[in-house]
Amino acid sequence: MLIIGHRGARALAPENTLLALRRGMACADLVEIDVRLTKDGIPVAIHDATVDRTTDGTGPVKGYTIEDLARLDAGEGETIPTLREVLDLVHGRAGLVVEIKEPGTEAIVVSALIDRMPQRLILVSFNPESVAMAKRLLPGMQAGLISSAEIGDPAEFARPAQADLILPRRDRLSREMVEQAHDAGLLVVPWTLNTEDDLEEAVRLGVDGFATDDPCAARRYLESRGVERPAPAR
Repeated sequence: MLIIGHRGARALAPENTLLALRRGMACADLVEIDVRLTKDGIPVAIHDATVDRTTDGTGPVKGYTIEDLARLDAGEGETIPTLREVLDLVHGRAGLVVEIKEPGTEAIVVSALIDRMPQRLILVSFNPESVAMAKRLLPGMQAGLISSAEIGDPAEFARPAQADLILPRRDRLSREMVEQAHDAGLLVVPWTLNTEDDLEEAVRLGVDGFATDDPCAARRYLESRGVERPAPAR
């Protein structure tokens, strides 16, 4: 069962920062970031379309050049990292999940990834067209479709995106969904699991992995339950 550090490890450090990623990598198999483009077309790790919630700045991410964005404080003295900085950090140390937040940016994001591929890469999005485009640009790479809505037939849900995995919101998870997905050859990776009750349910249902804000707490729980874990890939 894979542990994915959500936005690095947002319970342990400012989300989507290098500090959060370092803390996430201490316990997670993969760390996850959200990617958007700056005004000058540089992929950076930030969840929201604006910088207001996560930095001391205001306004849309796409209104900032990379130089101006680097001056913002993202918490605890951290800055908003570029995708290249993230890739340099995780290289050879952990896998990476990249959520494409903006349809139409897939080629730019993939181009940056090709230059410094992590040991394991999963591209994900809420947008099926983004997932399908990522699959075309990087054949053989794993890609997943995220959903916060009910998923009826997992195979039908995943097919338009050519997805290898589905990422349902935790409250949409069910045994029927997991079994149907597995029958269709799909992995199931719910989000965001932060309590022991959430983790116990995930173990009971037999999911393939999960995203969590505190990967170290999740790892301790799984180890206490004797849940099978992947061999370290460091």
